[in-house]
Amino acid sequence: MNRRLLRAMTELSSRKFVSRMTGAFAKSAFSRRFIRRFAETYRISVEEAEKKLEDYRSLNEFFTRRLKPGSRTVDSAADALVSPVDALITGCGPIRDGLLLQIKGQDYTLDELLNGSPRIPQYRNGYYWVLYLSPTDYHRIHSPCEGEIVETEHVPGRVYPVNDFGLTFMRRVLSRNERLVTYVRHGEGEVAVVKVGALNVSSIRYVEPLPKTLERGGELAYFEFGSTVVLLTEDGTLDPRTDLRTGDKVRMGERLGTLIPKS
Repeated sequence: MNRRLLRAMTELSSRKFVSRMTGAFAKSAFSRRFIRRFAETYRISVEEAEKKLEDYRSLNEFFTRRLKPGSRTVDSAADALVSPVDALITGCGPIRDGLLLQIKGQDYTLDELLNGSPRIPQYRNGYYWVLYLSPTDYHRIHSPCEGEIVETEHVPGRVYPVNDFGLTFMRRVLSRNERLVTYVRHGEGEVAVVKVGALNVSSIRYVEPLPKTLERGGELAYFEFGSTVVLLTEDGTLDPRTDLRTGDKVRMGERLGTLIPKS
């Protein structure tokens, strides 16, 4: 199948109603019988799950599972910026005058990604991480730092796939898909946690109740299936790890860099 036809088929399947249909099935009692097969197909570490497989009432409940206490170690240093998710790094680097450069061969603008937010000038020369969650991964999203939620925004959009094909061959999917943006003020500045919807992701949800003040590694939100988180830091507030690069895997709580005072 050529790429042009595959792109056209992806365009047709990227309507929200497709994800809503998928979500309705995943939340149904009938879907429960597919949990074990799903876990085996994607080689999910079921021993980390909070409950036994037979105790989940639907596929969606299993998708959004919590882990047993102690399954992840959150870096305890007060100046640590940690990964909010278990994920594959599909892009990372400095933001250059409002541009996120060469994410699978495409450049993204902050104006598009953050939907024209008045907070954009704070991030124009910051740092970004693009973190992709596959169906294999744990789907809950945690706070990358200690801080206070100062603003949230829901940006309506499409649900193109955010896997390798989607990022490479579809036009700027990270800024065209539905997004849920959380701005968190910490001691040295601010971070933006951009949760990007995708094909078959029926919704992105905040935990309830959503706390105003977050602990590093505290629960923030979750995807109802896999997707992507774009993590942004303000200008001059992050000293990133130099040993992490595109293609590496990270786990929730693992240090991505060191937060430094905004100059």
